[in-house]
Amino acid sequence: MAIFTGSGVAIVTPFHADGSINYDKLEELVDFHCNNGTDSIVICGTTGESATMTEAEHIECIRRTVEFTKGRIPVVAGAGSNATFTAIELSKEAEEVGADGLLLVTPYYNKCTQAGLAAHYTAVAKEVKIPIIMYNVPSRTGVNILPETAASLVKNVDNIVGIKEASGNISQIAKMMSLTDGKIDLYSGNDDQIVPLMSLGGLGVISVLANIAPQETHDICEKYLTGDVKGSAELQLRALPLINELFSEVNPIPVKKAMQLMGIDAGPLRMPLTELTEGNTEKLAKAMKEFGLI
Repeated sequence: MAIFTGSGVAIVTPFHADGSINYDKLEELVDFHCNNGTDSIVICGTTGESATMTEAEHIECIRRTVEFTKGRIPVVAGAGSNATFTAIELSKEAEEVGADGLLLVTPYYNKCTQAGLAAHYTAVAKEVKIPIIMYNVPSRTGVNILPETAASLVKNVDNIVGIKEASGNISQIAKMMSLTDGKIDLYSGNDDQIVPLMSLGGLGVISVLANIAPQETHDICEKYLTGDVKGSAELQLRALPLINELFSEVNPIPVKKAMQLMGIDAGPLRMPLTELTEGNTEKLAKAMKEFGLI
């Protein structure tokens, strides 16, 4: 059984002005998502600025999110690292504090081989019991999970169950689904490709868009899953201009600005991320108005 189907929000991490984590605001955001259609909270991912967190902050964020969610929807914890030992430790701690599943990005910077990827994911999976979603985002990590590698891991490691696919390579994803006979929980890692990936057997999305449009992102998935493919595609296409502006600069710079424009104070970004430029802010505000968010 999949950890979740539908829209998993790659939730931002709210900070105080001094850069410390604002757990009161995080609780508000979790409640907002539980009450507005989001199907899973994905904490401490790229959008959550996990790369800037200490290990203690990382685990406390996961622990608090599990506490705030109160079992209403599943919590998937980002626990990846470029060091296998660190990924194992983060994964074990995430499991201990109650995460329902793990999202493990490929090791970055090291640029390991496919054999290294297989060894890395297998080593982490042996140390935990909860299900694992691999995260393939070669534009950030420099490493691509090839279809053969993904298929082998899903077939041979019981608790490796899924993949968040952000390669953008539809042909590669189709090949992976063929090699696994569709027996891999596929989630789009790109908001502009939710419907295309669901057409290949995907279960939903792990989404940036859901931070500001949780119900609409849920509806794109729900309509597809219940057979309203036309309605799902219409929503996907309507959201494209907004999605494009949410990636006008590196994520999560634009989405935090979008939340601010909606009156949701998620606080500053942690350096080296900087504020959205004035020109891109104007374009983002225009797209949000046209979508009906402000």
